[in-house]
Amino acid sequence: MIKNDYHHGNLKEEFLKIAFDFIAKDGIDKLTLKILSDATGTSRSSIYRHFKSKDALIEEIIEKGFLLFDEATSPILLDTNISLIDRFYLTTKKYIQWAKENPNLYRLLFGKKYSYIRESIMSIKDEDCSGFGALKLAIEDGQRDGLLKKEDSYTQAIIIWASIHGLASLIIDGFMDIEPISDELSSKMFENLLSGIVSSKVKLISTIPFVNKILKPKA
Repeated sequence: MIKNDYHHGNLKEEFLKIAFDFIAKDGIDKLTLKILSDATGTSRSSIYRHFKSKDALIEEIIEKGFLLFDEATSPILLDTNISLIDRFYLTTKKYIQWAKENPNLYRLLFGKKYSYIRESIMSIKDEDCSGFGALKLAIEDGQRDGLLKKEDSYTQAIIIWASIHGLASLIIDGFMDIEPISDELSSKMFENLLSGIVSSKVKLISTIPFVNKILKPKA
């Protein structure tokens, strides 16, 4: 087949879609620029107009991947029409659900292998509405309202994030075969995290039966 050395439609977006679909099935390591070229019937030079190397492609995938992840989690954390505790609980569930639905992409975004690319284009210390940034802002909202302990919000966010990330990683990697009890574990983890950050001086409110139950003091 003679390859077409021209742009049809938004070729870059087409390349990225093919890359995301490939990663979902086979992971990032087997992805090559040739695969994109073959899938679109374009020449290698067309690929290089958009991605100078596989690392350049991975950079684009990481950026877009985090946008997708943030779109799934940040709006919940930033929705002040929902009680703070419910925002934390619903985000925990959404985070783990997203990781389970996108395991290979999740490993790429948060794994060590391509961290040098991730760290060159983003920082969790940025004051934006990324997933981590939204969590930090939600914590600071809770501190101002007297709902959460007045501790370093960055440290609190790291601890919460690390706990959720750890459980999500255990689930998608099949470690200790905890998938059958993942809902129970995530609920217990949330209860333990909550007890460590809430202020004992306030009564917290939740509309979620499970959360409302653990907020009630034991007799």
